[in-house]
Amino acid sequence: MTSLRILVTGGAGFIGSALVRHLIANTPHSVLNVDALTYAGNLSSVEPVAASDRYRFAEANICDRAAIAALIADFRPQVITHLAAESHVDRSIDGPAAFIETNIVGTFTMLSAALDYWRGLDEAERQAFRFHHISTDEVFGALGPDGFFTEETAYDPRSPYSASKAGSDHLVSAWHHTYGLPTLITNCSNNYGPYHFPEKLIPLMILKCLSGEKLPVYGRGDNVRDWLYVDDHVRALTAVFERGQVGESYMVGGRSERTNLAVVETICETLDTIRPRADGQSYRSQISFVADRPGHDFRYAIDASKLERELGWTPAESFESGIAKTIRWYLDNEAWWQPILARQYGGERLGLKSA
Repeated sequence: MTSLRILVTGGAGFIGSALVRHLIANTPHSVLNVDALTYAGNLSSVEPVAASDRYRFAEANICDRAAIAALIADFRPQVITHLAAESHVDRSIDGPAAFIETNIVGTFTMLSAALDYWRGLDEAERQAFRFHHISTDEVFGALGPDGFFTEETAYDPRSPYSASKAGSDHLVSAWHHTYGLPTLITNCSNNYGPYHFPEKLIPLMILKCLSGEKLPVYGRGDNVRDWLYVDDHVRALTAVFERGQVGESYMVGGRSERTNLAVVETICETLDTIRPRADGQSYRSQISFVADRPGHDFRYAIDASKLERELGWTPAESFESGIAKTIRWYLDNEAWWQPILARQYGGERLGLKSA
């Protein structure tokens, strides 16, 4: 395998840090991790690989054109993997401005800096360069009880978060078609796994189980998501920027559809086995139904056949195996999540305000 220089934006976040750990641990590639270290960025998430001589970190905001251009010029990446984003739907309801700024303006800034850099390369380097934009299935809106999102599905975002990501996807596509920048886009289903900031459903439910708190489930808990173990996702990302076709988009999903209630019940049942409550009751007794989230999409599901067929990727984890690994990790790594609960996010509900 040829060694590549890969600039990862958002590499201190959940998926970004998993990609950084994977690239340093399992490939010969070198990584420049660029992250603004906002509330969900945590350098302890890359500590397992931070001592490698193939890893560098730079604190910078993707909206800072001068800083980004300087980092690109110095590192001379052959691949830019753009993961930096505001990513929580509930936070986008409370404060959409940050999502427009980071996800749309930040992506424009990255594309502009990348285009200037790409235009200055020689022909062979230009042919080899890739700008890989990582996005979400939420840009496609809601599905009914049947069907799947594919690469041909029309965009229909329903939240400030998904609208901002849809806008960023369109910018990336436009920079390819208008300027010739060699781009790739991936849209993934819901990720879960180690080092996940505890505002998201799975880590939040795990930690609330352990603290004896109520487990708030939106509505009746019948909204459906396709779940993807984060280490499977980053293997897919690597396959796409190494071997994907320029100008194409690829769906990444775990083929693990579950209702939100079923996800919470699986967490409870797994913890009942490996960390039983002292009173002998099931963690399921902590489940509590709360008012639904505004504009809550009913179902997401991805058909990842193109990725599987063209690049040979398949998920290694089932939902059951992945959730067991995830719960074990949180049980074994209190030193990672306890400071977050103490200083950054205490598990309170978000997403009830209007803009």
